[in-house]
Amino acid sequence: MNKATELVVDAGVGAVASEILKVVITEAKLVLAFKSVSKDLASTMEELVPIVREIEQTQGVEEVEELKTLKDTIDKARVVVEECKSVKKWEIHLKHYYTRRVYKINKKMLDFCQDRSYGCSPRVYTKLSSVPKIDDKVHVGLDWPLMKLKMKVLDDSLDRLLVSAFPGCGKTTLVTHLCHNQKIKDKFNHIFYSLVSGTPNFRKIVQNLLQHNGYEAVTFENDPQAANALIDLIEELTEDGPVLLVLDDVWLGADDFLKYFRFKLPGYKILVTSRSDLPSFDYTYPLQPLNEKDAKALLLHVAPRPYNAPQAEYEELLQKILKRCSGLPLVIEVVGVPLKGKPLYYWKGQVGSWSEGKTILRNPRPSVLECLEPSFTALEPHLKDCFMDMGSFLEDQKIRASVIIDIWVELYGKGTPDSSFEYMKYLHDLASQNLLRLIPLGRNDHEDCFYNELLVTQHDILRELAIHESKSEAVLERKRLSLVIQGDDYPDLSLSKRESTRFLSVSADDLFSSSWEEMDSFQFPNVEALLLNISSSNYALPRFIDTMQKLKVVIIINHGPGPAILTNLSCLSSLKKLKRIRLDKVSITFLDILQLQLVSLKKLSLFMCCFGEVSHDKNEIDVSKALSSLQEMDLDYCYDLEKLPNWISEAVSLEKLSITNCNKLSMLPKAIGNLSKLEVLRLSSCISLSELPETTARLNNLQFLDLSDCLGLRKLPLEIGRLEKLKKISMNKCWKCELPDSVRNLENLEVKCDEETAVVLWKLLKLKMRNLDVQVEETEHNLNLLRHCH
Repeated sequence: MNKATELVVDAGVGAVASEILKVVITEAKLVLAFKSVSKDLASTMEELVPIVREIEQTQGVEEVEELKTLKDTIDKARVVVEECKSVKKWEIHLKHYYTRRVYKINKKMLDFCQDRSYGCSPRVYTKLSSVPKIDDKVHVGLDWPLMKLKMKVLDDSLDRLLVSAFPGCGKTTLVTHLCHNQKIKDKFNHIFYSLVSGTPNFRKIVQNLLQHNGYEAVTFENDPQAANALIDLIEELTEDGPVLLVLDDVWLGADDFLKYFRFKLPGYKILVTSRSDLPSFDYTYPLQPLNEKDAKALLLHVAPRPYNAPQAEYEELLQKILKRCSGLPLVIEVVGVPLKGKPLYYWKGQVGSWSEGKTILRNPRPSVLECLEPSFTALEPHLKDCFMDMGSFLEDQKIRASVIIDIWVELYGKGTPDSSFEYMKYLHDLASQNLLRLIPLGRNDHEDCFYNELLVTQHDILRELAIHESKSEAVLERKRLSLVIQGDDYPDLSLSKRESTRFLSVSADDLFSSSWEEMDSFQFPNVEALLLNISSSNYALPRFIDTMQKLKVVIIINHGPGPAILTNLSCLSSLKKLKRIRLDKVSITFLDILQLQLVSLKKLSLFMCCFGEVSHDKNEIDVSKALSSLQEMDLDYCYDLEKLPNWISEAVSLEKLSITNCNKLSMLPKAIGNLSKLEVLRLSSCISLSELPETTARLNNLQFLDLSDCLGLRKLPLEIGRLEKLKKISMNKCWKCELPDSVRNLENLEVKCDEETAVVLWKLLKLKMRNLDVQVEETEHNLNLLRHCH
């Protein structure tokens, strides 16, 4: 896909598409020459906001065919609104032309609302709220459990139902198919789905339910207050018809959480899935592993018989594999997929390795972790380390590949940008063995080590395996440590654990007070990578960070609803080896970072950060010394960023500058030409950027210029032809940009763009430029961006 600027939704962030719609709505209301039609368009888009909010929260990753129209329509709306702003009141012919275009777009949006049943009620916008989409995998052995469970859910005498099963049996798959069953949809007017997992957040679930139904987000002071809001909501919804609420993956010990959902109301029913048998349910359906016939059918599907394999020998191997997998669909896929297309000797080697020192084959009822362990054992040593690191991230977290690679480059590599290719390969190696999943968010080919458009996810069972294997390491060799802080309840830490840790992750919930008194005396002398998962709106960095004199990379990811204010940043200033910092969804100023004077910092990444007013006052700090090693700077989805501070032009060691999806960015510093080492300048999806400074033509080392989806771009620097090293330009949807005559001086240039830009700007130049290569990229409709949230 192109970078989806018109629907710029980042998969790791909730409510991004809705925020973009709000921007278009605001712009539409300012188009005075089309006051009446633009008002109608704005009104329709306001109806779309809660719809898009709900899509953003939907679980699952597959593209949804029926929603392609939505992406196209918002695309057209943005372009038309941008063009209408330049039409004058007296230009009657243009007013007629654009009025027709706006009318057609408005009608398409209204049709979409009606097709999706969003117009039936003033607040209820969908029948299936956040229910995962049915994937295209083959699901065997599902018919009988689905029929049995459907019969019980349709039984009006049962209000509280439970599906319990071993991990990996397919509980989520079963309830997903149930929710999409036509008889269930006919019975229930509203079906809600929420993934709960090990750290349930009742207030957040209620907030999501309210937002799904068109209400503004509400901040609750306590759980009982949220419970009252939930009851009021369900009472209102049941007036339209029955309501089914599905709570997926509720863990043992969540009684206090479940009690808030166990209220009696006519037409209200809850369905819970859990790994354990939970008390106080009207009916429990024990989902069993696949029987031998179905398990074999699934294995044959994911790993067909090797070419020319003798039947008897092949059957013997199948039986051993099936015994290993214990009828668990997840395990069958994890074990079977790597065997697909492999010769018989590879199958033999895989099965033979299981018997070496393993008791699993003698265990008649092995656990899932025991079933999965051979997949870990078969990994090469470097991949074992990388797989175990995945356990340091939160459960069900959608992780940017760039975050993981930043950690691995410093933890295991030489710290050079080129080594990131190697660690990208490691991710692909783990994905090819079904130990994690890679979800592309765009068309970027990663050739310049830009991995912001690739998500990494992992099944919770595989995450447990990573944690299990990490804990199985000898105490003195244990490299990673994960601390979970709930409220102000701190874990106990032995000296040996602290001294052996190289990768430390600390996760705190929204009740954490940022008081580190109990841990102030702790020291972590060997930590090289620090991952902080935060949820509170104010967060003080722990003082013990300044004891981490080997620290190379800091990642701070905020999972709360809004930008978090960070304090005690000064603890980073004493870290002489710190090379990479990434901040996600925090409120910060550029001056905060500049004042740290991190002379070893090589890469700074700011994602969805809030800056307020950008300060150009650098307090007499010599930037060339304060950030003397800075090579890369990424700013992505920073919505209030209107212009960069001038001092960035003094960071003369910069080699890559990426500013993407920053809608308000309207200008670059005039002195940007001072960045004599800059090789990559990426400005994609910055829709308010109309031109580049003329000094851009002084970037003598520039090799790649990415202007894709900069819809407002109107001209390039007059002397751009002086950039002799420029070999690649990306200009998707930039057909309104004016190319200066000097562009003809560029030789061996590769241009990537859409067909319209190619025809309007570049194809006429093919005969006038030496070795010009114009590559037309087809528009893809990839809604992965819409389907993920924090």
